[in-house]
Amino acid sequence: MRRISRRNRLSQAAVAVAVVVVAAAGCGETSNESSGSDTESGSGYKGKGIGLAYDIGGQGDQSFNDAAYAGFEKARKEFKIGGNDIEPSDGESDADKVQRLTQMAKTGYNPIIGVGYIYAPAVKEVSAKFPDITFAVIDDAQVQAKNVADMVFAEEQASYLAGVAAAKTSKKNHVGFIGGVDIPLIHKFEAGFVQGAQSVDPKIKIEKRYLTEKPEDGGFANPSMGKEAASGQIESGADVIYHAAGLSGQGVIQEAAAEKVWAIGVDSDQYKQKPLAASKDWILGSALKDVGGAVYEVTKSVVDGKPLSGEHRGDLKSGGVGFADSNPKYKAMTEVVAAVDKAKEDIISGKVTVKTE
Repeated sequence: MRRISRRNRLSQAAVAVAVVVVAAAGCGETSNESSGSDTESGSGYKGKGIGLAYDIGGQGDQSFNDAAYAGFEKARKEFKIGGNDIEPSDGESDADKVQRLTQMAKTGYNPIIGVGYIYAPAVKEVSAKFPDITFAVIDDAQVQAKNVADMVFAEEQASYLAGVAAAKTSKKNHVGFIGGVDIPLIHKFEAGFVQGAQSVDPKIKIEKRYLTEKPEDGGFANPSMGKEAASGQIESGADVIYHAAGLSGQGVIQEAAAEKVWAIGVDSDQYKQKPLAASKDWILGSALKDVGGAVYEVTKSVVDGKPLSGEHRGDLKSGGVGFADSNPKYKAMTEVVAAVDKAKEDIISGKVTVKTE
């Protein structure tokens, strides 16, 4: 779940294009590939286009990976370049990721972007072998190299706004947080949410649950797990639940809607996601992370001949994170909206510093 220097608005999903599904060499995953030869844009860029490797859950999670895909498609369309986006395999190893990125590099894709912190070891290894190609990792800043951009975000800031919204909306003074995997990255979401909710009422009751200890156990990819966790929190009395669980979050949202309690989405504006249309009336808002903008900005930098490198962090001030207000029911809650807007101003001004753990 990461970012860049960017515009003060969150990227919008581009129009989908026809793709040819092919088997990716050696890893058993599928890829959507376009442009069979080197592409030259008006800027002089030469290459196969963007190489995008998805995180656990893959395309269709309506959250993290789909946000990356939106940036991928936007960049391809705007810069008139090709691209190849590849799904992860079940139970794959770091060696599989290394093979995937190596094949992209040998084929001529530039930039090559790993969606998720799990790609850090593979990017570190492969980028050293291809110094003339720009690599990027979304949601990780460990890899320090001249040809690597670390695209990270202040998730805790967006989560703080989610906490304020949840606490101001709750009728029972009882809210919930569901994290996909018990890792430091997701702890940032929890920390921000808890701090935001407690800024409204220090005595608010907050349910907390992580679905799995390790990513490979399905915490980011199992809607049934999310549904079961949400059911437990609702039974305990929570009437607003915030998830940071990727594809598993679909189950959280669907269960909340079925029980007529509020859900708060993550990464993408989940109110606008078609697969969640039946549940959208109960999506209070979403803590946004401009993953699509990160993919777009890395690609733009390469096309412009000025490739990004080093750490680039998106926050509330830069527009890299935020809180979606697409639901008319949320907009009608003027007191809640005012509280969230005030919290945003306080964070940007430095009056409030949000904890990361």
